[in-house]
Amino acid sequence: MKIAVLTYKFPCLSETFILHQITGLLDMGHDVRIFAFSPANESKVHPDFDKYDLADRTCYIPSAPGNKFLCMVMALGLVVLNLPRSPGNMLRCLKMFILRKKGLSLKRLYLLLEFIKGRFDIVQCHYGTLGIVGAFLKDGGIRARVCTAFHGFDISSYLVTHGDNAYDELFQKGDLFLPTSEHWKNRLLELNCPADRIIVHQMGVDLQRFEYSERTVAEGETVRILMVGRLTEKKGHEYAIRAVAKLIDRGKKVELLIAGGGVLKDSLMSLTSQLHVEDHVKFSGSVDQDEVIGLYARAHLFLLPSVTAADGDMESAPVVLKEACAMGLPVVSTLHSGIGEVVVDGKSGFLVPERDADALVDRLGYLIDNPDIWPQMGRCGRQFIEDHFNIEKLSGELSGIFDSLIENTRN
Repeated sequence: MKIAVLTYKFPCLSETFILHQITGLLDMGHDVRIFAFSPANESKVHPDFDKYDLADRTCYIPSAPGNKFLCMVMALGLVVLNLPRSPGNMLRCLKMFILRKKGLSLKRLYLLLEFIKGRFDIVQCHYGTLGIVGAFLKDGGIRARVCTAFHGFDISSYLVTHGDNAYDELFQKGDLFLPTSEHWKNRLLELNCPADRIIVHQMGVDLQRFEYSERTVAEGETVRILMVGRLTEKKGHEYAIRAVAKLIDRGKKVELLIAGGGVLKDSLMSLTSQLHVEDHVKFSGSVDQDEVIGLYARAHLFLLPSVTAADGDMESAPVVLKEACAMGLPVVSTLHSGIGEVVVDGKSGFLVPERDADALVDRLGYLIDNPDIWPQMGRCGRQFIEDHFNIEKLSGELSGIFDSLIENTRN
């Protein structure tokens, strides 16, 4: 099967779930090509990027000039140049120009030309906003089946600014919709997405790489709490820092390590200074997969107090929670979006209301005072991930979904 994966930036450390899905499909023998609008330009790269020679499988769509008139001239020129090779597709593009159809741009035209050359069976669009681009490709005449994965911002904050009808055209033209949680499936149904074209497909974890280990702590040892994620509002770092400050005030021997980079670093570091916890809260910056596995291995507890951001941005079912549980870490998180589909409240961890530092203090304090329950919680978490989020199993399921889609379309 020839599969095209459409994403914004690649490879991106905060989106390793996309890379894992790609490598899972490659392991199953599929021909996968990646189309991205730009490289991530990060100093660190996931090791699988080189292991699977993904640079050779990635096409970056050229940037368009800022002048709209020049873009139009260049686009028309591309249409004319490619008319002899693919007259049907190019005539459709010309019609789009004549009718001034919304969505036609030079970058999308570049992308369409690549897809015409590639002749793919499946186009997997990561994020609903790129599903809209997939619908444009179908307008341009590609015959591939367009599948759209919904992850988070695309079905939360994006709808706040663009309205609940933003995906109406995509719902008409898209072949399959793959929300990454039951929570987002229900949201798609509220938006009138066709129920018979929705399949929940979660992002998985490589259980061979994220190995389980039992958590214990020596008497008098500092309890190491770990957070992993971009420094953005929806991750809830502020509440984690405030909770740790209160734990320290209560005499608990703890430290918080925050792994990840982002726009809130300065404000979060300022908060640690205001609360006088600079010696207890550390920032590691961006980490690659090997580094984050080392951080999981050294931690005692995992914390992710996700919140709904002011702009409406929300999580899906965070992969970092799946990784932490796979490695045996008891977790504390929030009653937010699809998190309850990953953390078994009271068994593999605890879930508390959003933006409630006192509730975080209560549950973290309980875990700190009762380390004897850590191994049992860790085993429960590991088993749940093995049962529901094994990347090998999920890659097989996704391959089967794509096969069925192609077969049903032929019939």
